[in-house]
Amino acid sequence: DTTVKYLTSSVPIAMAMWFRFSFQAVSTAAMVLPIKGLAGLRTLHPRYQLLRGGLLVTSSALAFTSLRFTSVAEFTAIVSLTPLAITVIAALKLKERVSALRWALVVGGFLGTLLIIRPNSEDFNWALLLPLALVVTSTGFQLLTSHLARTEDPTVTHLYTGLIGMVAASMALPFFWVTLTSAHLWLLLLLLGLLGTVGHFSLIVAYKRANPSVLTPYMYGQIVFAMLGGWLIFSQVPDAWSLAGIALITLCGALGTWLTVRESQASRGAAAARVVPEPIES
Repeated sequence: DTTVKYLTSSVPIAMAMWFRFSFQAVSTAAMVLPIKGLAGLRTLHPRYQLLRGGLLVTSSALAFTSLRFTSVAEFTAIVSLTPLAITVIAALKLKERVSALRWALVVGGFLGTLLIIRPNSEDFNWALLLPLALVVTSTGFQLLTSHLARTEDPTVTHLYTGLIGMVAASMALPFFWVTLTSAHLWLLLLLLGLLGTVGHFSLIVAYKRANPSVLTPYMYGQIVFAMLGGWLIFSQVPDAWSLAGIALITLCGALGTWLTVRESQASRGAAAARVVPEPIES
C-alpha cells in the first residue's frame, strides 16, 4: 500500500494496476504451466473464479485511488472494517445468530470510521468514502477466497486472478499509458508486482490452512505497519480524532476475532461432550 501511494503520484493508476496483475499472471504461468500443463487452468468453479477476479480488480482500483488521496493509516483502518462487515452479512444473508456483543462491536467499528471521516467537519475528505466502497468489494472477495480455498488448488486460483486482472487492466492501459524515463519508477513497478503476487498467494494458502478467525488478527496488525510506512515515507501522522477512530476500529475488530475463537472452542467442546462412548464388551 505504501508503494502504491508513492507510485500513483507519478504513474497513472491503470498503468500501476496493469503491472501489478501482469507480474502475477506471467510469473505464476511460468511456474505452473510447465509443470501442470493445461491442468493448471482446470477449475471446478469457473464462474466463481471470474467473479473473484472481478472483485479483486474492483478492489484494487478503489484501493489505488483511495491511497492517492488518503493516508496509508486511515485507509488501512477503514478497510479493516471488512471482518465486521462479514458479521453483518452472516446475520442478514446467511441467517446466522449474532449476539448483542457482536452487534455492539459492529456499531463501535462504524463509530470509529466516523471519527476518521468526520463527514460534517471542515476536515472532511471525500476520498475517505472510497475505502468504504472497498469494504463492500473486499468482503465479497474474502468470502469467495475462503469458499474456493476448500476445493481449488491455490496455484490455479492465483493464476486465474492474475489473468483476469491483466485482461481487465489491459483494456484501460492504451488510454493511460505514459512513457517513464526514471529507472526508479520502473523498479518500483516491479516491486509492486512482486509484493502483490507474493502477498496474494500467501493469502490463498493461508485460507486453505486456517480458519478466517485465526487470520483476522493479522489484518489489525497491518494498521501498525501502515502508520509506520506513512510516517517514514510521507511524514503523515493521523490527528487525534483519526487516531481515536483507528484505535476503536482495531479494538472492536480484535474483540470480534477473540469472540469468534472463543465461540469456536466452546462449540467444539460441546460437540465432544455429546459423543457417547461405545459400551465395552466383557
